[in-house]
Amino acid sequence: MRHLLTVFSGGLSHAIIAAAYIVCHGLTAMVVTPVQNMFLPEITIFASLAYLPHGVRVLAIWLFGWRACLSLAVGTLVADAMFTSANIREMLEPLLLKSVAVGVLSSLAAFELLRLSGRNFYSGQARRMSWAGVLTVGALASLLNSLGQSMVFSGVIFPDDQLTVLTVYAVGDMIGLMLCMFGLMLIFRWMRLRQETLRDRDR
Repeated sequence: MRHLLTVFSGGLSHAIIAAAYIVCHGLTAMVVTPVQNMFLPEITIFASLAYLPHGVRVLAIWLFGWRACLSLAVGTLVADAMFTSANIREMLEPLLLKSVAVGVLSSLAAFELLRLSGRNFYSGQARRMSWAGVLTVGALASLLNSLGQSMVFSGVIFPDDQLTVLTVYAVGDMIGLMLCMFGLMLIFRWMRLRQETLRDRDR
């Protein structure tokens, strides 16, 4: 974990957060969205069943708190410009900034609400990362995000689809977070094995 924090603590930390968001959004757009669009075209415009950037949002806020918000907002806007088709972007553009704000602030709000309740899951509060704690924050953040996004897009979502969109937002955010955390666990495992290999080589 110290190695990861060292990487993020430099001057490029904000660029790394934005780049991670853009990459994860791109993977979602190129892999998840085409498949989902075959089955839920009306829902896919608004929400993804596996939204990887939610994991980036939660993990970035976990590491940096409110300081990660600007980087996440920039990453979101750039990713939308790169991967959202022009006709959809034109339709949603009046609501885009509100949507970005809800997405970013939902993760921060989840951490803060739990902190105020006596459960501080920010990085550095324990010797080891609390995977269950981060998942708890992510679940609350996905709920806040799904409610917020449903309110933002209420005027353009068909009434019959609103409950489905809300559900897909919540489920997609959690699946995205779990996939990101699984990837992070693999990175930690690789780092630990590499350290052990280097240590054995030096003996």
